[in-house]
Amino acid sequence: MWRLGIKRVDVLVGVTVIGWVLVAWFTLVGLNAVLQFLRQLRFVGHNGFTVTNAAFYVIVTIPRRMYEMYSAAALIGGLLGLGGLAATGELTALRAAGMSRLRIATSALGVVAVLVVGVVIMGETIGPWGDQVDQAMQVRLRSGTMETSQSGLWARDGDRVINAAHSILRTIDGRVQLQLLDVRVFTLTPDGQLRRFDHAQTAEHVGGQWVLDNVRSSVLTDSGVHSSTSASVSWPLRLDSHVLEMSMIQPQYLSMRDQLRNIRYLQRNHESTVAYASPFWGRVFYPLNVLVLMLSAMPFAFGSLRSGGAGKRIFIGIVLALAWYFGQQVVVSFGVVAGLPPSIANLLPAVLTGSLAWFFFRRLA
Repeated sequence: MWRLGIKRVDVLVGVTVIGWVLVAWFTLVGLNAVLQFLRQLRFVGHNGFTVTNAAFYVIVTIPRRMYEMYSAAALIGGLLGLGGLAATGELTALRAAGMSRLRIATSALGVVAVLVVGVVIMGETIGPWGDQVDQAMQVRLRSGTMETSQSGLWARDGDRVINAAHSILRTIDGRVQLQLLDVRVFTLTPDGQLRRFDHAQTAEHVGGQWVLDNVRSSVLTDSGVHSSTSASVSWPLRLDSHVLEMSMIQPQYLSMRDQLRNIRYLQRNHESTVAYASPFWGRVFYPLNVLVLMLSAMPFAFGSLRSGGAGKRIFIGIVLALAWYFGQQVVVSFGVVAGLPPSIANLLPAVLTGSLAWFFFRRLA
């Protein structure tokens, strides 16, 4: 049995591993950022899109890319770090001193676990903020009449100014549809004075026009303000629903707070929450997935990686990361289709991978 506690060997293993994790992390993010920048250059010249806009898009979305790629970086960095120690015989010396393979792996996992705390904080704060800024730019460039901000969507349609506090994706008959929440329509006179105000609980694009539900209207006249309510009102607004759907932040890029808000809204309306529940639980189990994925690669450091260079370790790390990514998608999707709760469906990949890693460590013991 071994006891938990920071020892000199933990510092040796931790510093080596964290160094390679950082190298792998920044390399992956850097390569992805360059590829995304080159991809965005195709749109330069369209609707006022410039090279500066392309660079801005890449910069503001880097925190989200760092969040997404940390698990792969931890895997590859762990293999490079422990593989290097194995190649120089230091792991053999530690084993000869009485340390188990699991104890050595724990030293590597410890530094990754500390760093994952900061990654999660970044993924819940700066990451979603960057995607919101990117969304605002995409909406503005795709439609000169629409723009998003901290107060939601703003659009101009002739003499009307429309504001929607939030937007949400709903699944109707197997099709994902955009719904605007807390909608305000300001109708102005030619000289810019307010002559009518409409407030609706929701707005949906149906049959080529926008349908507002639970509407309260106030009309300003010389004799005063006249108010009325309607269960549903059809407006021939020229808001492009396709543009809104394409520019809306994908559920997996939202923070857990925003995902949970949308889940509760859908639950109150007795609608399917799968579009947000699955990404929400994916974020909940994100730290566990990172640690389990790295743990599953540790047996290679004690076995086949004692010989061979860094190229071999990188190759194995990439193969394992890709296998994990696609395997996780398959298991989660199958679980949702089979009717499992999204929490269980997202936990299954970690349980299966962790059990497999534990089995290999038992075999190596």
